[in-house]
Amino acid sequence: MFSIVKSGTLLIALSSVLAACSSQENRLPIYGERDTVTKVVDGKTVTDTIYYKIPPFQFVNQDSLPVSNTMFDGKIYVTDFFFVSCPTICPKMKTQMKRVYDKFKGNPDVMILSHTIDPQRDTPAVLKEFATNLGITGNQWQFATGPRAEIFKTGKSYMVVAQEDAGAPGGLLHSGHFVLVDKEKHVRGMYDGTTEEGADKLMADMEKLLAEYQTK
Repeated sequence: MFSIVKSGTLLIALSSVLAACSSQENRLPIYGERDTVTKVVDGKTVTDTIYYKIPPFQFVNQDSLPVSNTMFDGKIYVTDFFFVSCPTICPKMKTQMKRVYDKFKGNPDVMILSHTIDPQRDTPAVLKEFATNLGITGNQWQFATGPRAEIFKTGKSYMVVAQEDAGAPGGLLHSGHFVLVDKEKHVRGMYDGTTEEGADKLMADMEKLLAEYQTK
């Protein structure tokens, strides 16, 4: 009798350990450089990992209102770079991002942030018209414009390309990636924003990330 109870207890314990390991394995990775810091807590030496975070930013949105990093506090969000007159990958990207928007529309924990890399032509009024034509309402999807140098700098902070290029169509070059950012401003995923497969993977990972917060 004792051995049966003991075996059952071991099985339960083993199942709990396996479930915990599986939960850790299912967590999305954190992208970017990381550092460690050692400190003393209650007389014990503790080493913590410091993960890369998206630095503060300040732009103007399609309604000519400020849009900054603080707007995304407590949210997971997806970001990308584009320009309205882009003749190549942008239409594909916006078709796929609209799918993401439609899936998570109304979810208070999710936002989208699209940066134009052509601020001279993509004024707030132009971005507003572009958003309206896409069928975007409310504040969940922000379209940002501002000084070009700052936009390019922000592109680097998301680890994607956003720059001038005389040889590129429209004279501007940008990545086709969608970048997934968590509530702590960590980059948690990068996806091909020009394909259904990329957008599908993004949406699946967004669900996974939202579930990750529910278990905390």
